Amino acid sequence: MDGGERELAVEAALEAERQFVLTLGGFALEVAGAKLVTHEKIPAPRFNFVQELGVGRERQTAFFERALDHYFQRALRPTFRVPLPAAAHVDRGLRRFGFRPRDAPLTLLLEDGRRPTIDPGATVVREANPSEVERVASFWSDERERPELRTALDVAWNHPNPHEQLVPLLATVDKEVVAAAIVYRHRAAAGIHFVATRPSSRGRGAASALVLHALRERPVGPATFLSIYADSERLGLRLGRLGFAPARSFLEYELPRSAELAIPAPGPPGPPRWRPPRQPP
Repeated sequence: MDGGERELAVEAALEAERQFVLTLGGFALEVAGAKLVTHEKIPAPRFNFVQELGVGRERQTAFFERALDHYFQRALRPTFRVPLPAAAHVDRGLRRFGFRPRDAPLTLLLEDGRRPTIDPGATVVREANPSEVERVASFWSDERERPELRTALDVAWNHPNPHEQLVPLLATVDKEVVAAAIVYRHRAAAGIHFVATRPSSRGRGAASALVLHALRERPVGPATFLSIYADSERLGLRLGRLGFAPARSFLEYELPRSAELAIPAPGPPGPPRWRPPRQPP
């Protein structure tokens, strides 16, 4: 695809990711300069992030306070995704509020049309059965969050809205389920999410087999393009060998665990800065 098509594909992939959070029970609030993706019942950063779209230097303080107030009122710790190269004033503003960039950027990759002939070995990938929703949810949630995620997955999986489809995948080795992923489509854009492997089974190619299955079998429809995220250079290189190419990168800012969820006090009250016009006598 050319530059214009690639840009449209990136925007469609980002929108599909937001819709993925929404279909699992979250919501998105759009304000000047960003989109705030929120899930009040699942406090993980994967469900609570600010997608920065462009904040002016003179408006950044009000923007950050508004965005942080939105999450802090809900006792949520968001991450901020800032497209690279990050604007210097945005970086300073986030650091002033206690946020720090992660070591590696977050990269959105799009499939590049290649179909690698990689042997999955002994790993067998299949679509999960509706009766396995508990097993599927167990890969990405602890006991406290699992009921909410299980219910959300069940609804989106078995009762999708128009223009969307969600398909969980399971990878098995010797009939034991060792890895899982979700493929979600919104309109023409599909993403591979939540690729996870049991700790005892890592390094055996199960995650790669899940991604290859999604590329080859197109479980959410043949007329889609696929995207996936990489949060490390090593993962990006591995996905490159599987048929993906980097499309856009973000610097992710997060709060240290010791940071308090509070907005600095605005200072002593002062007179109003604006008064309504008065009618002439």
